[in-house]
Amino acid sequence: MARKVGRFIYWTPRLLSILFIIFLALMSLDVISPELSVGQIALGMLVHNIPTIIMLVILIISWKREVVGGIAFILAGLAYIIFTTQANLPWYLVLSWSSTIAAPAIFIGILFLLNWFKKKKV
Repeated sequence: MARKVGRFIYWTPRLLSILFIIFLALMSLDVISPELSVGQIALGMLVHNIPTIIMLVILIISWKREVVGGIAFILAGLAYIIFTTQANLPWYLVLSWSSTIAAPAIFIGILFLLNWFKKKKV
């Protein structure tokens, strides 16, 4: 039973972060528009995918160093909440965007930290 829990705690944050990164990458597809040139679309995709690239680098580092992933994903979620509250948006947009982007990032960070604490105990 303990081995199953250990495997669950090990693989869940990694798989969820891969899905989260794919989700972030899919959100950048809103740049594609018929009135834009190929260069404008490419530049827009690059700009929209900067957070995706950063999260991918964090995932690669945190694959072996869970504490990095835990702290980085939690900070990324909190930073997103701060940025959305600074944008003078209605409260319901801040809440929905934060729950869509920040909540999964914070949850993944907590799972990475749980795995790190579990490894540290052993």
